[in-house]
Amino acid sequence: MKQIIGFLIICVMLVCEVLAGDQPPVVRGSKPNIIYILADDLGYGDLGCYGQKAIQTPQLDRMAEQGMRFTDHYAGSTVCAPSRCTLMTGLHQGNARVRGNKQNQLEDQDLTVAEVLKTVGYKTGLIGKWGLGIEGTPGEPSAQGFDYYYGYLDQIHAHNHFPAWLIQDGKQVSLDNSVKFKKPNYTDVLGSAATEKNEYSQTVFTEDALRFIEESRDEPFFLYLAFVVPHVNNEGHIVGHHGMEVPDQGIYADKDWPDEERCKAAMISMLDADVGRILDHLQELGLAENTLVIFSSDNGPHKEGVNPEFFESNGPLKGVKRDLYDGGIRIPMIAWWPGTVKAGTESDFPSAFWDMMATFADLGGASIPVGKTDGVSLLPTLLGQPEKQQAHNYLYWEFLGTQPFHQTQVVRSGDWKLIHFLAKDTWELYNVRRDLNEDHNLAAKNPEIVKRLKDYMADGHSYNPVYPLPTEK
Repeated sequence: MKQIIGFLIICVMLVCEVLAGDQPPVVRGSKPNIIYILADDLGYGDLGCYGQKAIQTPQLDRMAEQGMRFTDHYAGSTVCAPSRCTLMTGLHQGNARVRGNKQNQLEDQDLTVAEVLKTVGYKTGLIGKWGLGIEGTPGEPSAQGFDYYYGYLDQIHAHNHFPAWLIQDGKQVSLDNSVKFKKPNYTDVLGSAATEKNEYSQTVFTEDALRFIEESRDEPFFLYLAFVVPHVNNEGHIVGHHGMEVPDQGIYADKDWPDEERCKAAMISMLDADVGRILDHLQELGLAENTLVIFSSDNGPHKEGVNPEFFESNGPLKGVKRDLYDGGIRIPMIAWWPGTVKAGTESDFPSAFWDMMATFADLGGASIPVGKTDGVSLLPTLLGQPEKQQAHNYLYWEFLGTQPFHQTQVVRSGDWKLIHFLAKDTWELYNVRRDLNEDHNLAAKNPEIVKRLKDYMADGHSYNPVYPLPTEK
């Protein structure tokens, strides 16, 4: 009798699948693996597939040729910690806990992508830069849903690409580098640079990622691979260096460029090669057709140690890191999934970091509690079904940097973007589809659009005692 009932249940399930023809096929069989690769301070224009001419990025260009390139994708913020908080929690900067680089720790009540995916059986791993809580705190990766982690927990520690040690599941793991600290007898993780350089963290992370993938091949896994290049070591000056740390300058060693620019180019090309190794490894293991790989960056290009205009790192956009013009927040995003994401495709759908939680939950068949995300699933776009893609009413950012001109709120709705400079209470409105460089302020000519976006801005902001708006202090 149990066998007959079981047979009938299977038949009903099969009929339901046939009737639900508009459902993505990827959620019916084995759960797809998810690898999210994040660069640090890589600009919109730093890759060949986004217009870069001088720096060679053949592997990422191949990834774009074999997958989907997003032209209107945005980071969570214009600096590291809040951007990563938004990525991990699915909340934009008006609702996220971490909105700046101070007091940047997640708490027990925060829900992360890793925690959501664990509910449906995913093995979860973090390799690289975390920046949302050190060991022994509620923000430690192991307390936020990660089964395994290895890398930098403190984001200033991550400035040093040749560290003396990294943290693996709560314990220090020594590396073969000698390190000098900014202050005599300074034993904290902050403010360090290497005097003897043997182990480069980028290489260490890539090798560990390859191992994690191979060891996880028999179960669905989520790997958050947060590389640190091409971020500058802001403390490089303590050893007489500009801070663009790389083992060698490779194919750029003979270029008639400033030394720091040769190093930056080498960092990006090394990043490119390592992404290629990840993709090739998936192919070799037979995992490529069941693995979504996404590559992106945490914010726009930095100007510490280098000149972002030298390689036109922000491409056609205005602004750099710490700006809320698009050059500070619009970033590359490439999705690769052979056999599922159509090769050579492009999407101009306005999306952002906070969409990743909803997207990955959709892929894995997980549910997100009501009110726990500001994002929408991008799965319809990835599957080539833009007519089924849920749109945002608006995308929202706020940034309260130390300089008055950095104290800004921004809303994008459709093609329109409204910027509020809080210190002077001035407003700028741009059609970012027609005016990519945000040259023509149309606020005075479009009062109705300004009012609508102001309402979205008011809707987007929630009070945060650590980062109150100037009017709330």
